[in-house]
Amino acid sequence: MKATGIVRRIDDLGRVVIPKEIRRTLRLREGTPLEIFTDREGEIILKKYSPMVELTSFATQYADAMAQSTGLMVCITDRDQVIAVSGGSKKDLLQKTISKQLEHLIGERTTVLAAKDEKGFISLTSEEMEGITAQVIVPIICEGDAIGSVSILSREPRARFGDTEMKLVLTAAGFLGRQMEG
Repeated sequence: MKATGIVRRIDDLGRVVIPKEIRRTLRLREGTPLEIFTDREGEIILKKYSPMVELTSFATQYADAMAQSTGLMVCITDRDQVIAVSGGSKKDLLQKTISKQLEHLIGERTTVLAAKDEKGFISLTSEEMEGITAQVIVPIICEGDAIGSVSILSREPRARFGDTEMKLVLTAAGFLGRQMEG
């Protein structure tokens, strides 16, 4: 745990203000759910809550199955980071923070089908991935909330995705969203 040197008092309603710098750094906005943990030493730990974390092992298996059947790279994210990768280098993507573009896309519930040289092509993480030539990205919707995304990526030169790949990713996102509801 890293000390910030910031001290806040609890108000008469039991509230504590999280400083703006920390909220910005951790991407905490109004309405962001937080999990509260305590330990034996009396520490209180606030952690950003992601419903997708409960689904991580299942998402990994799903990504593995999709990558195996398509030969493509498959990435599944929550609203903050990549939680599952298959068919490509896990160390380059797994647990990396998603890009602002992808965060916006998820929030706006927008789907993307694009090739590298086309308008609309976005980076999944803040670090540019080398060699990606085509992508399909679909937000995962659970009980009306956008909670993450599913994407397939290709490194094949001149690759172009179409309706088939879009339907595959739409199906995966729909299935994962329904899994979270149950």
